Amino acid sequence: MPTREDAWKLLNEYTENQNLVRHMLAVEAAMRAYAAKYGENEELWGTVGLIHDFDYERYPDLSVEGHPMVGSRILREQGWPEEVVRAVLAHAGEYTGVQPESLMEKCLVAVDELTGFLVAVALVRPSKDIRDITKIRSVKKKWKDRSFAAAVSREEIEHACESLGVDLWTEHVPLVLDAMKAIAGDLGLDGQAAGGNH
Repeated sequence: MPTREDAWKLLNEYTENQNLVRHMLAVEAAMRAYAAKYGENEELWGTVGLIHDFDYERYPDLSVEGHPMVGSRILREQGWPEEVVRAVLAHAGEYTGVQPESLMEKCLVAVDELTGFLVAVALVRPSKDIRDITKIRSVKKKWKDRSFAAAVSREEIEHACESLGVDLWTEHVPLVLDAMKAIAGDLGLDGQAAGGNH
């Protein structure tokens, strides 16, 4: 079984964009939190979260010759377990034809877009500190504003929550938000940028 170190090495080999690296760290944290919730393998789930977009910067076209098809081929060539490869393919099921079936795959789809949305919510705050998001209703207000973080597919997140059987507002958003708050510094969302200190 590949380790987190293997995943981190692979990610850094293919990804230079810091925002993309932070996105994968956020998804890793959320996946670990879900694994803990369900009593699953936190290392495995975290690894899947950490590498799910590792090929995106080099192969941004969502197509047969792009993300995540290329990534899945690289993973197979390097001998990564099939359940990891399948999860990476399933997080973009509309392009790969691989639909999320396992709990891990469904969780990946559910947290992927949401982490991006929560980053956007944190960045519009004067403090730029995700730990200052203390009320879920402030997230909900932004959610209802379709022009805010318009690229985030709310439907995909809602559908993924339904397939997991978790409530979006009382379970899903709080769990992912808490996971991201725990690594606020790694995500650049600890308020340091707002103060002008880099």
